[in-house]
Amino acid sequence: MITWNNLDKLTSYQELEKTESVDLAAVMAGENGAERVKNYSVPMAEGLAYNYAAKKVDDTVLAALEKLAEEAQLTEKFEALYNGEVVNTGEKRLVLHHMTRGQLGDAVEADGVDKRTFYVEQQKKIAEFANKVHAGEITNGAGEKFTTVVQIGIGGSDLGPRAMYLALENWAKKNDTFKMEAKFISNVDPDDAAAVLNSVDVAHSIFVLVSKSGTTLETLTNESFVKDALKNAGLDASKHMIAVTSETSPLAKSDDYLAAFFMDDYIGGRFSSTSAVGGAVLSLAFGPEVFAQFLDGAAAEDKLSLNKNIKENPEMLDALIGVYERNVLGYPSTAVLPYSQALSRFPAHLQQLDMESNGKSVNRFGEPVDYVTGPVIFGEPGTNGQHSFYQLLHQGTDIVPLQFVGFKNSQIGTDVVIQDSTSQQKLCANVAAQIVAFACGKEDENRNKNFEGGRPSSIIIGEQLTPASLGALLAHFENKIMFQGFLWNVNSFDQEGVQLGKVLAKRVLAHETDGALRVFSDLLNI
Repeated sequence: MITWNNLDKLTSYQELEKTESVDLAAVMAGENGAERVKNYSVPMAEGLAYNYAAKKVDDTVLAALEKLAEEAQLTEKFEALYNGEVVNTGEKRLVLHHMTRGQLGDAVEADGVDKRTFYVEQQKKIAEFANKVHAGEITNGAGEKFTTVVQIGIGGSDLGPRAMYLALENWAKKNDTFKMEAKFISNVDPDDAAAVLNSVDVAHSIFVLVSKSGTTLETLTNESFVKDALKNAGLDASKHMIAVTSETSPLAKSDDYLAAFFMDDYIGGRFSSTSAVGGAVLSLAFGPEVFAQFLDGAAAEDKLSLNKNIKENPEMLDALIGVYERNVLGYPSTAVLPYSQALSRFPAHLQQLDMESNGKSVNRFGEPVDYVTGPVIFGEPGTNGQHSFYQLLHQGTDIVPLQFVGFKNSQIGTDVVIQDSTSQQKLCANVAAQIVAFACGKEDENRNKNFEGGRPSSIIIGEQLTPASLGALLAHFENKIMFQGFLWNVNSFDQEGVQLGKVLAKRVLAHETDGALRVFSDLLNI
């Protein structure tokens, strides 16, 4: 039987608090450090590996984390989730994003249908539509092929799909699967939509409107912006737009769209990249086969998350170490640092994924918790970040745990040898150097040049960023965040924190304001 208890009520957590802190600089020095790097590694799917040698853990801490995983019933709670229990207690909903890429357990029926069948049917419909667009069977009003796809959405309808598109754009071009350029409109700031529309040929563009409810203010505003541009160009908007929405939304059966593809309430926006939300734009941009590879990679990583042995479950281990760093060592933030330009927007996606999921101060039952929960997430690609905020990471007063991602090979393959090494070798040398520099530091009599070290990091290493390895990488972080939510006993699958601002914004637009809200409205000339 599953029990949902606060973290600080678990006996194993109290034992974890009593473990002796690891001297990271000492254990990472010399040959001992070399052995740690070899041994503190967990294989992931699609040729990836999670290496935690530079984390402040040893066998004693790992044994305590293993006890915590067992007492917190992490495996059982994940099993309950993928078998269709109502894990989203805030909204009283199932959580089924894993089922968009495979079925981990029992068949799940909701709304009178088998949900795995439902998601597969939507993927097939998207694939058929995309193939017809690519073949010129679905065209614009003049019978000409579409060359660009533009996604209109915000939050999870933008951040994940945009990050995945950018991650695979150059891979697709190199591997001859690039079908259509993709653009994204998200911000209600009119400059966002105007800039995108000015950069594309609207006559040869197909627009994907993404809104589960069909009522999202920013998205509908941008849709009107796009429709106005199409009208001004003498084009029929209904020949240029498709919708990704729920079956019950006002968009579902509207004549304003060439087609509609469906999602449901059981997939939160930030977890929707493997659903129709990501499927439509990525299938149009790269072809359905590439999107299928992406799903396969995510499904393969999901299977690893089933393992009860934390040393063979990279997501669970990453989650446990993260909770240890947050709640025992007291580190308030985490930096995500991909040494891959293709992952330039991946930290932004993880920022939403993590902070919207676990940025909670009450437990699953609405009771305040007496411990810290989700960390602040930020990041940029290396080596750009090294010349930006690494100063604080190395010598600042706060210790910030680091999550590196690196690949042995570049996506495009174009490189040059300068000073006896390629650019890719220089990139990889930098990430290796940073891990050791953060962990071991450097003593110097000049205090301004002294590095204390002891700053923990992990790295996910892969051969190359491909659709399959990207899917595995995405699933790793989705499942890590899920396990951390279980440990903190929070509901990781609602996001009430985004609602209050929406309500007040509507009051401002309706001129129903008083006090400070009225004055700010006047200052902004609303």
